Amino acid sequence: MKKSRKTKQKELIQTEIVSLKSFFTADELYENIKKKDATIGIATVYRFLKDLRKRKELHSYVCDRKMIYSHNEDNHCHFICQKCDVVTHFTIDKIDFLKKQINGDICHFQIDVHGICNDCLEKEKT
Repeated sequence: MKKSRKTKQKELIQTEIVSLKSFFTADELYENIKKKDATIGIATVYRFLKDLRKRKELHSYVCDRKMIYSHNEDNHCHFICQKCDVVTHFTIDKIDFLKKQINGDICHFQIDVHGICNDCLEKEKT
C-alpha cells in the first residue's frame, strides 16, 4: 500500500479522531473539524477515514443504517428496541455457536438483535 503524504488537514483530522473517546460518525467528526478549519471538506474526511480503515488503524460498523467508526476492533453487538428505537450495546464472550456454523476463522463480527426493551415491556403492562 502506498504511503500517504502528511498534510496539515490530515494531521488535524487525525488529532480529532484521537480525541474522540468512543464511536463516531463521519458527520460528527466533520462537524468537530469544521469548527477548527472550515476549509476541510466532507470528502476529505471520508477519504481519510477510508484510508485508515484500509490500514486497519480504524474500524467501522453499521448501526441504524449509519457507518460508525471506532478505534476498538472488538466484536460489536446491539439490541435494538422495536418500540422506542433505543440501541443498547452488549458483548458476547463465547462465540462457539458461530464457529460451528462458519467454515473459516472469525476475525470479528457485528450482531444486531431486534426486540422490545424492558422499559417498553413495563409500559405495555400498565
